[in-house]
Amino acid sequence: MRTRFVLIQTSHAGNVGGVARAMKVMGFDDLVLVQPRWANVLRREETIQRASGANDVLAKARIVDTLDEALDGMSHLCATAMTPRDFGPPTRAPRAHFATLFGASGPPPQGVAFLFGSERFGMRNEDVYRCHVALSIPTAPNFGSLNLAAAVQLIAYDWRQALGGFDAPVSAVEAERSQADAKALSGMLDHLEQALVAVDFLDPAAPKKLMPRLNQLFNRAAPSDEEVHILRGVAKAMLQIADKAKR
Repeated sequence: MRTRFVLIQTSHAGNVGGVARAMKVMGFDDLVLVQPRWANVLRREETIQRASGANDVLAKARIVDTLDEALDGMSHLCATAMTPRDFGPPTRAPRAHFATLFGASGPPPQGVAFLFGSERFGMRNEDVYRCHVALSIPTAPNFGSLNLAAAVQLIAYDWRQALGGFDAPVSAVEAERSQADAKALSGMLDHLEQALVAVDFLDPAAPKKLMPRLNQLFNRAAPSDEEVHILRGVAKAMLQIADKAKR
């Protein structure tokens, strides 16, 4: 599914760079600017600095004269608006709307465009009216003003999640961790039981449900082979200390 972010009459060069960065971290790179304030906005120093390495998004971005050009090939248009219009498309929160796109009986749209208006004036009514929905990011009731790049970041994140999202990074330790199997866990519990008896914590004549409870605890903990090895070392040390005490 093609995804495009369209900025209409953007007035601050830094916001263009911030938008490029917000798009890149969510895996998007199709950016179109309609009549920005600066004709060279994609090459301005402030833009490049705020992009923070998303130069490939800036290099691919296009500047066009009309919204029609910007929307070429897009089939589902999402306006952005802080407050609902009296007339026009329905106003929905991004996540709620994205859920309807993938939950509908028909096929999902082939191209989705997110439209953002000028920082000073927002979107013009006539541009909103041609869209299928007006997305409104839920904010505090008494202060809903969002920076342009921040708004793009929030919608880009929700849209990426709707598309399937990215896996969270896993550390090398987590990647190599292997859960101990049932045999290793059983052997560790037997060893621990011997140690608990040796230090007089467990009465073998009246064990009650101590060992089954410990078994359930370790099942929930899902210890690794290395962690089972550590616990067996603890049990071994307990047995050695108990043995010395009896001499």
